[in-house]
This record gives sequence, structure tokens and C-alpha cells, in this order.
Amino acid sequence: MNTRGKHLVTGVASLAAMALALAGCGAGGSSASSDSSKSGEKVEITYLHRLPDKEGMTLVDTIVKKWNDANPNIHVTATRFKGEASNMMKKLEADVKAGTAPDLAQLGYAELPEAYTKGILEDVTSEADAYKSHFSSSAFGLMQIGGKTYGLPQDGGPLVYYYNEAAFKELGIEVPQTQAELLESAQKAAAAGKYIMSFQADEAGNMLTGLAAASKPWYTVKDDKWVVDTNTDGSKAVADVYQQMIDAKSAFVNPRWEPSFDAALKDGSLIGTIGAAWEAPLIMDSAGGGESTWKVAQLGDWFGNNGKTGPDGGSGVAALKGTKHKAEAMKFLDWFNTQVEDLTSQGLIVSATTETAKTPESWSKFYGGQDVMAELVKANNNMGDFSFIPGYSAVGAAMKETAAKAADGSGKVADIFSVAQTTSIDTLKNLKLDVAE
Repeated sequence: MNTRGKHLVTGVASLAAMALALAGCGAGGSSASSDSSKSGEKVEITYLHRLPDKEGMTLVDTIVKKWNDANPNIHVTATRFKGEASNMMKKLEADVKAGTAPDLAQLGYAELPEAYTKGILEDVTSEADAYKSHFSSSAFGLMQIGGKTYGLPQDGGPLVYYYNEAAFKELGIEVPQTQAELLESAQKAAAAGKYIMSFQADEAGNMLTGLAAASKPWYTVKDDKWVVDTNTDGSKAVADVYQQMIDAKSAFVNPRWEPSFDAALKDGSLIGTIGAAWEAPLIMDSAGGGESTWKVAQLGDWFGNNGKTGPDGGSGVAALKGTKHKAEAMKFLDWFNTQVEDLTSQGLIVSATTETAKTPESWSKFYGGQDVMAELVKANNNMGDFSFIPGYSAVGAAMKETAAKAADGSGKVADIFSVAQTTSIDTLKNLKLDVAE
């Protein structure tokens, strides 16, 4: 789905701390809001999303139609953003300035602080807080900055391990539990022309960040200043493990979002890979679907993460500056984000606590009868704390560029985390935010 809107990680405490550094940066002003549906007045709500909307899923338009049919006085028009996720922020910023922005827009949790600093968010605290009990506290907290709420959470993206159980058995290996087992098994698989791990340069700012920060966050706030440390022990462990596999040619190094990655899943050369929870249906589709022996497992203690996993994505839906009907927008959004079965079909690990997610039949068939959702929820509940900085997209872009050099051998994996450090500090300073030196 590559929605980059996907991620359930930081706790309320870390976001509260983050808000101290963001204070004074400016956020969207509030506007008058009333529930016009009570007076019989029809209102129009617009919603921009980037959900995958693929065949076999309950399409967003289908979900929204159910709302519109049951709520004739609050009509919602949903539109899918078809461009690169990284360009959506630019579009929203331009649309807000032009007065043509949608009322609601899907944003990754990592993007919310940036949207806040750009002043394009609408304060919907009183309207959204009425639905607080419908979501986990940590997920709801991800939509808050400085004690104010800017939307409602939608999904999370913990990292898990996908593997082909039958292919593993043929090689005489099991899911590695330790770093040594991982390296040894990867080498054994490579000798047979198979890969049980992938190094995804185009996902460096997401997957590698999640892996590295599972045991210790990169960004904290002390004395109203950002403290940046992207070269943690977790980062060093990730760099060491991947560098060893790249040097030994025991890791698949093609980018995640190029056709060659899907082809490797389909032809059976890539039999194991770390991925976000939302990739479960994507891997299924890429590998050909139907019945198979693929499985989902928790990450081993491969990077000194002590059994913890990290985030790769996750998103909420935010109200954009200028939203006129805030009460109606939040009323719809609460309904939409609690349509667990429909949103699960889109590959989401839904943040709503109003219903237990069920594994779709097609998923169960592909993943050997496994209760995939139960495994993904387990990972979702086992993530380390992490908080993003405003402007993190620039950090992710720099990491991606550096990772491509590590993949082709012209650079080192450790360089990815070094460039994350310098880019993080430069980005914060460019935003006029205080950084502890």
C-alpha cells in the first residue's frame, strides 16, 4: 500500500514533550462549527485519502456510500490521491493557501508534526475528543500536539517478518531468533540461490528507522530543545547486520517498490523479508495469491531490540485549515475509522478498539490457515516508543539516497544513520526550532 500513512508508535508522553518544541510554530486556526445535520441543513465534506483501493478490497467509495445513504444531511465525497505520497504534503499546503483544500486528509503520523508547523491543520479538539474512547490511547495521542487534537487515528504499521515456511523447511532452517542465527541462515539460503532478508533502499527512512529505534527513540525533548541521536546502539546493530549480509551477498538488495521485488516473491527467490503489517495483502498479491505456505512471525532479537518491534508507517485522518463543518467531519470520520472489517480489507491494522479485526479468508488461505490479524495485533502491541520531528520527510529522503549507495556497494549502511543525524539537525534548525548541541 505504501501509504506512508500508517504508524502506531509514540505514546502520549512523547508527543506532549514534542509539543513543547513545536509551541509557537503556528497551527491552523479554528473556525465556527456546528452539527448542521441536526437542523436539517445538508453539508458537504471532502476527504482525500491514499488507501490502495485494489481489487478484492472494500473500496473507499463503497464504504462512503454506506455513510451517505444513512446520513443524507452529511454528504461525503472521497478522492484518492494517486501521486507519490511524498508529494501529497506539497499539494495540501498549496491547496490550503488557495482555499481549495479538502476538509479531511489522510496523513502519516510522521507527517502530522510537519503539517502542524506549516499551519495547515484545523484544531478539532472539542469535536474529536467526543470519540476518544473508540481508539487506543496511544493511537489517539498521535493525532494530538500540545494538548490539541487535529483528527482521528486510522491504522498502525508494526514491522513483522514474512516467510515461506515450506521453502524454509526445504533448506532445513527455521525463523531465526538471534542475530547469529539470522546471519547463518541467510548465508545458507544464499548458497541455494534464495534470500531470507531484503535490504530495501527506498524504504530506508521507514523500515530501517523502525528497526533501529525499536529499543531507543531517536528524538526526544529536553529543556524545550530537541535532542537528536540517530546513531544509537540499535542503529549500529542494524548497520552491522545489514552490512554483513550485503558484503556476503546474502540479502536481496532490489528496491521494495520496483517490479523486481514482486518478481522475486513470485519466482520463489525471495522467501523471507521484514515488512510492515500493512504489507500482508501486498505480499500475498505479489506472490500470486491463492493457497500457500507463507507465514507471519514476530521479529527475532536481531538488532539488540530485546524482542521489541518498531514502526513503519501508520496514519490518521486530519482536519485541514478552513474546514467549516468540524462536528460533521469528525462524526463521519469516527464512523469511517471504526469500519474495521472494511478497512481491514484495505490492508490496515485498524486503530479502532470498537471491534476485533478478523483475518480475511483470502489472507488465511495464503498464510497457511494462520490467524494473521492476531499476529499483527500482537506486533502492534509490542512496539517501542518513537516520536518524529517536524520535517522528517527530508530525513527520510536523505536516508533513501544514502541507502541506495550502500545497496550498490559505493557506500556503507552506517552512512545512512550518520546522514540521518546531520539532516535531522539541519531540518530542525531550518524550521527555527531549538536543538540541543
